[in-house]
Amino acid sequence: MPSSSYEANQCDSHRCRRAALDGGGRRPAARGRLCRECFSLLSAGIRDLPRLYAECEEALSGGAAAGVREKTSGGSPSRGLVFNGFAAEARTRIVTTLGSWCGLVADQRAVPPPVRQVGALANFLLTHLTWLATHPAAGELTAEVARAAGFARRAADPSSVQRFTVGPCVVRECDGALSATIRGGRAGGTQVQCTVHPDHRWGEHEWAQLRRETLRSSPPTGEHWLTAPDIARLWNTPTGTVYRLASEHKWRRISRSGRTYYAENDVAASLSRRKERAVRR
Repeated sequence: MPSSSYEANQCDSHRCRRAALDGGGRRPAARGRLCRECFSLLSAGIRDLPRLYAECEEALSGGAAAGVREKTSGGSPSRGLVFNGFAAEARTRIVTTLGSWCGLVADQRAVPPPVRQVGALANFLLTHLTWLATHPAAGELTAEVARAAGFARRAADPSSVQRFTVGPCVVRECDGALSATIRGGRAGGTQVQCTVHPDHRWGEHEWAQLRRETLRSSPPTGEHWLTAPDIARLWNTPTGTVYRLASEHKWRRISRSGRTYYAENDVAASLSRRKERAVRR
């Protein structure tokens, strides 16, 4: 929430906030809490999501034809598992991002929600976009739409490759580090591999368990902060559910470079109880 009348008159989008951190200025808000340029970019981003969803579907359906098979830690191909989850994750992010904001509009404006179809969800948000631009979470909406669109573009682009460090290798007595590689396009997907022993590798379906083991093997160094996609992967939970629980349970959060991070202890407490209730049923 803005802390002063001066801030209240400035654009609240992640783009303008990041520009301010980089030494630039935030533009005056003209459409609710957004400047005209950021409002137009938000509108264009929402309009673009159905097209990106279709492109990811093409990449996803082409994965089987590409014949790229996932390898497990033993080095043998997995049966029937196609290494194309990058595109699947991008499609899930688009639906959950649109769906979560449509749910907010439907609840707070007391209007019927749209059917859970990408085109209908996007059109619903565009219909209520002027109202959304006045909402206290307008800045977060711009960030989530931009992230969903950017992730989908990378997933659909066959030349896109992302690499990032996961943590220390979880194989006993191995002093290597784990690196994740995410490839886009028809043969896209995620592979986690040890930098010292290449035969220590895991496929995408093993990501959640691997991440839990990584956290357990790392010595505590204070509070850990996770993004919503990190939480979704770690706990095998839809991203939309993560956003809902963060709001309901009031998880502690911080913002870095326009992205929101949640306190892992709060996340674990909420989701552990949720998993336990599901098991008892």
